[in-house]
Amino acid sequence: MLPSYLLSLREGLEAALIIGIVIGTLRKINRSELVGVVWAGSLSAAGLSLLAAIALNRLGASLEGRAEEIFEGLTMFLASGVLTWMIFWMHRQARNMRYELESGVRRTTSQGGQGGLFLLAFTAVLREGIELALFLTAAALATDAQQVLSGALLGLGTAILLGWSLFASLLKLDLRRFFQVTGVLLILFAAGLFAHGVHEFIAASLIPPIVENVWDINFVLDENSTLGILLGALFGYNGNPSLTEVLAYLGYFVVILIGLRRINASALLATQKV
Repeated sequence: MLPSYLLSLREGLEAALIIGIVIGTLRKINRSELVGVVWAGSLSAAGLSLLAAIALNRLGASLEGRAEEIFEGLTMFLASGVLTWMIFWMHRQARNMRYELESGVRRTTSQGGQGGLFLLAFTAVLREGIELALFLTAAALATDAQQVLSGALLGLGTAILLGWSLFASLLKLDLRRFFQVTGVLLILFAAGLFAHGVHEFIAASLIPPIVENVWDINFVLDENSTLGILLGALFGYNGNPSLTEVLAYLGYFVVILIGLRRINASALLATQKV
C-alpha cells in the first residue's frame, strides 16, 4: 500500500502542477476560455491511463504458470525502466519544466489551435498516467492488489488536495525537497522492481541463478512476514536471493549513479559555457 501511495502522490502532484501551470498561463494571457480544452485533454489522458491499467491487470490475471512468470518479469522490467527514465528526466528537466510549459502554451495559443492545447495537456498528463499504470500493475503482481488500489486512491486524493492547496495559496510546500526525497524512494522502488523481474525470469528458466541462494536470513526477517512483505513491496526484499538477483540489484544502483553523475556534469558544463 505504501509504495502505491507514494508513487501515486508523486505522479498525481506532478500532473496537478502541470495542469495548474497551463491554466495559470492561460489566465495570464487572458485566454481563460481555453481552460475547458485543458481539462478535456487532461481527463482524456487520465481515462486512457485507467484503461491501460485495467488491460494490463486483466492480461496478467489471465496467464498461468511459465507464461505468468514471464509476463510478471517483463512488467517489472518495463516499470523499472520507465521509473528510471522518469528519474533521469526529472533530474534534467525539473528546473526548466515551468518555463517550457508556459512557452508551449503561449506558442500554441498564438497559433490559434485548440487542438494543439488539447494535445499539450493530453501528452503531459498521459506520461504521468502511463507511468503510474505500469508501476501499479507491477506492484499488484508482487503484492495484494486491493492494497495497491487503496494506496493509489489515497495517493491521488492527497495529490489533488495538495495541488489545489498550492494553487489556492493555502499551503507552502518545498517542491524541490519533495521531489528530491521521492526521487530517492523511486530509485529504491525501481531497483526492487528490477530485481523482482530477474527473480521471475529465473523462475521461468530464462536466465540462470548462478548461485541459488547467496544467503538465507529468513530466520531473522522472514520475507513472508508482515514486515518482510512490506520491505519486499517497497525495496524488493528477498530473504534468500540468488547471486543473479544480488548482482542485478547492485548493478542497477551503479547505472543510476553513473547516469546522474553524467547529467550533473553536463549541467555544470552548460552553466560554465554560459
